[in-house]
Amino acid sequence: MAHAGARLVSAPGAGRQVLPDADEVAREAAERLVVLAGAKAGRIGICLSGGSTPKLLYRLLAGPAFRSRLPWDRLHWFFGDERVGDGPEAGSNRRMVEEAFGADLVPPGHLHPIPTGGPPQACAAAYAAELAAWYGADRLDPGRPLFDLVLLGLGEDGHTASLFPGKPEARESGAWVVPVPEAGLAPFVPRVSLTLPALGATPLLLFLVTGAGKRAPLARLAAGEDLPAGHVRASGEMVWLLDAAAAG
Repeated sequence: MAHAGARLVSAPGAGRQVLPDADEVAREAAERLVVLAGAKAGRIGICLSGGSTPKLLYRLLAGPAFRSRLPWDRLHWFFGDERVGDGPEAGSNRRMVEEAFGADLVPPGHLHPIPTGGPPQACAAAYAAELAAWYGADRLDPGRPLFDLVLLGLGEDGHTASLFPGKPEARESGAWVVPVPEAGLAPFVPRVSLTLPALGATPLLLFLVTGAGKRAPLARLAAGEDLPAGHVRASGEMVWLLDAAAAG
């Protein structure tokens, strides 16, 4: 049996690129988005990730180097996961993106945050309905992606989005969005997450992985451990963008 980490790199459409640091990982992701946007007419759906490296990316996109290179009027921004409920942590990914992009860059209705008020089951159902409205159907067609680009990170425990090791949400194969009543890491607040089928319904999926703390989960994936990040499959190209510290 092939190791999970080996599959991530050697499977058709998968790749691995090592860059000097987190800034260069963010810049490479930004350049790929520019290329994607230039190659496609009409609206473009991007599924965002939380975390420190994606935050660098979002600030870069809104900055002078990339702001004018992107068709902001055609870009729609979705979220791979979010903390929900009535605690101060709720909506942290949305706030991060809003802070990075600023008030005037994204046209009204082009940012699609996961609802955070109420039980996680209701928030998940509401976001599933929004994704179905965007897609125009409530079942995925293998020939038609849900997103044009998906960004993901890798947790130190091997989770991605809010799909944690040993939790049933990481094995969901039907729904696009699931409630996560109990997170696998602090803060232990309820979350909502897109599932592996929804996250993989894209022609381009980028894992942004930076820092020495990510060496251990990368090694665990390469050793064949059953971790959620190792089960991600894209309908098109999947690339792991690593910085030198993570790659070791």
